[in-house]
Amino acid sequence: MGATDVFLLLFTHPLEFRTLAQYWLYYEEKRDITAAEEFESSGYNRVSMKRCWDFLDLTSRSFSSVIKELDGELARVICLFYLVLRGLDTIEDDMTIDDSVKQPLLRDFAKHCVTPGWTFTGNGPREKDRQLLVEFDCVVDELLLLSPSYRDVILDICDKMANGMADYAHQAYKAGTLGLGSMEDFDLYCHYVAGLVGEGVSRLFSASEKEVPWLGDQLALSNAMGFLLQKTNILRDFREDVDAGRLFWPRAIWGERFGFADPREMYRPENEERALWALSAMTLDALRHAVDSLEYISLLKTQSVFNFCAIPQTMAMATLAICFMNPAVFHRNVKIRKAAAAQLIMRSTNPRDVAYIFRDYARDIHAKAVPSDPNFLAISVACGKIEQWCERYYPSFVILTSSGHKLDESDARAVIAHRDVQLTHAVRRRKRAEELAAGRGANGHNGDVDSTVGQDITTKMAVSAIGGLFLVALGLAAFIVWVIIMYFS
Repeated sequence: MGATDVFLLLFTHPLEFRTLAQYWLYYEEKRDITAAEEFESSGYNRVSMKRCWDFLDLTSRSFSSVIKELDGELARVICLFYLVLRGLDTIEDDMTIDDSVKQPLLRDFAKHCVTPGWTFTGNGPREKDRQLLVEFDCVVDELLLLSPSYRDVILDICDKMANGMADYAHQAYKAGTLGLGSMEDFDLYCHYVAGLVGEGVSRLFSASEKEVPWLGDQLALSNAMGFLLQKTNILRDFREDVDAGRLFWPRAIWGERFGFADPREMYRPENEERALWALSAMTLDALRHAVDSLEYISLLKTQSVFNFCAIPQTMAMATLAICFMNPAVFHRNVKIRKAAAAQLIMRSTNPRDVAYIFRDYARDIHAKAVPSDPNFLAISVACGKIEQWCERYYPSFVILTSSGHKLDESDARAVIAHRDVQLTHAVRRRKRAEELAAGRGANGHNGDVDSTVGQDITTKMAVSAIGGLFLVALGLAAFIVWVIIMYFS
């Protein structure tokens, strides 16, 4: 953002300017990978790894900052994992590579990743990340330096993803265009290109011992993380993909359900309503992964890992909210504003706040839904499930304070909570009385323990009261005598 943009933002969106100013002034990066004390874990002192960090900045500005803040060597491992998959994706997306070349290239990509000196210069000149493959030998050199526990995970995920991509690339070659048919095809494609990424990072988190060992076995939740990101990107990039001669929206939605013969028909103003229904169906399909994503995030214990996972997820929810019922999706790439992104980065630091971010964007989506939409009821249910999850684990009537927490007394649930506390205390008192009764019985005492305890308490109270009254009367008499003596003297 240049000086002119900042100056313009100050006058057109002053609240956003304030948010960005807070981000620039107060949000600090947790680590500096270029510092000498970080060389052992970041590898920045090696020419090959320094170039890998440069490629990370060039290929992903959004992921770059959160990757660099991961603790210890995990940042370097995830950086290399990202670059391997980015190189694979660059080959798969390039429509200028002939299928006879692309097929063996994709299926053997995992082997190329550990072949010293391997590079690829066959990408088209317009492919934005082609330089990564031109200098891919630096990635290979660094992969060979990794611990086998990390390298084996990266190569396994790479091989699975490459074969899945090769299958879909071959289908696109035979059909003459890249497109997906059924919802099952759509889910399988998203699994190959994104769900496996979620599985891979979970296994790497476990291998690093930053997270619990069984996190790598949470395949369904790991897939949901990848699905929410991928389906949001596919929804948002509709126009860009169609203009490039590919479409990832499944035909089951735009063709079979809403009757478009060609996706470009959704550009036309007269088809806007039906196009928005298709967009709503795509939003609904993405929202069904939100609760599982929240479940996954709630399992994380390391702050840097939490930030790495939570920030992209909250941005995905923000993107879904801004794209929902927005005709601009069919004409350009819709993105959230920089101030919104900065605010999400600063807020996405704990499970409760992340849950509330999901809930707030779900409410935004529900508020924009209209009854004439065929997906209206299903959208309402999907948003309600997010709200229900948030209220179950992080009830909104419990207000956190610096000294602990308090209840919002205006909420009816606070009355129930108070009553529950009272019942808990009553049960504890009764249990204590039963324990005392059992103890008295064991010592040879008979009688009703509850009444005995009550009588003892009443006697003590009476004695205390009489003693207190006596002391008050004695003090009052002494005061009167003193006043009389002082007055008459």
